[in-house]
Amino acid sequence: MENNQPIIIKRVKKYAAGHHGGSWKIAFADFATAMMAFFLVLWLLSTATPEQKIAIAGYFKDPVGFSESGTPYIIDLGGTPTLAPEKTLNPEVKSQPQPDKVTVDTDQVEGMAEQVEKERLELLLQELQNKVEQSPQLQKFKDQILFEITQDGLRIQIMDAENRPMFDSGSSRLKPYFEDILLAMADTIKAVPNKISISGHTDAKPYSGTGDFGNWELSANRANAARRALVAGSYPESQVARVVGYASSALFDRENPFNPINRRIDIVVLTKKAQRAIEGSQGAEPAPEPTQGQGGPGEAPATPVDPNAVPADKEPLPAHELRERLNIFENPAPKPAEPPKQ
Repeated sequence: MENNQPIIIKRVKKYAAGHHGGSWKIAFADFATAMMAFFLVLWLLSTATPEQKIAIAGYFKDPVGFSESGTPYIIDLGGTPTLAPEKTLNPEVKSQPQPDKVTVDTDQVEGMAEQVEKERLELLLQELQNKVEQSPQLQKFKDQILFEITQDGLRIQIMDAENRPMFDSGSSRLKPYFEDILLAMADTIKAVPNKISISGHTDAKPYSGTGDFGNWELSANRANAARRALVAGSYPESQVARVVGYASSALFDRENPFNPINRRIDIVVLTKKAQRAIEGSQGAEPAPEPTQGQGGPGEAPATPVDPNAVPADKEPLPAHELRERLNIFENPAPKPAEPPKQ
């Protein structure tokens, strides 16, 4: 028998829950803000002194009275931004009177200036060392270049080597590679405002030339040749404080006076103190009081004495010999004077 009972299919539709909105977020934010304020108040109460708590309580009890007392500050009741110990409720707070003028210690200022100058010279030292290390041209001569900080400033010593001298033998003519070293350093040294001192040194070997020319003149000529090379490398000539020759009086290797490293050129980037000592800015000596025969009151002025005058017991030099002596720094080995013709 056929089953004619109808088939019923039930379709159940699922609906998502309704949206509740964002009002709960606002309520939670208010709650978090209130808790933060509560803990902040607890922290302030734990760190405040009893006197400060009394002052805060007085403000909340009578805020009108506090506002009419002439000060908007809760703790300081003196009516000024500065603390007033005689009027404040906190006896631990004490104020010091501020002086109208601040006195500065001269020694302290000089010490700070010297510290800044030392740091500047140390930076210059690092810059020169980096230039020598990074330059292929200068790296070959790094064993002949020595840097050190002394009490007078940054000293740069460029020394001779056995097979690599800086000058021609017995001459002040620079070798080309020594000129390159000085030209390369000129740009870096002139970056600081300090002046420099240039000195020449020789070894203890006597000068082989004839006449009055010797190691003193040779060392001075070589120092002056180094100065000319620096100036040619755009170093300001006005920044050169001193050019001097020491001959063999200040040997680098005293145990071996004939060591080639004794032949050297020293370039010192001077500190301000050393520069003042060289330039004589410590103050001139007062003029001596006039004495008898020197133009005192009521006396006739004495005849001035020429320091360059030739003594009466000596005859003046011939003109050709005088010219040779005056040009001794231009002619490394002056020829002996010819005897006068009979």
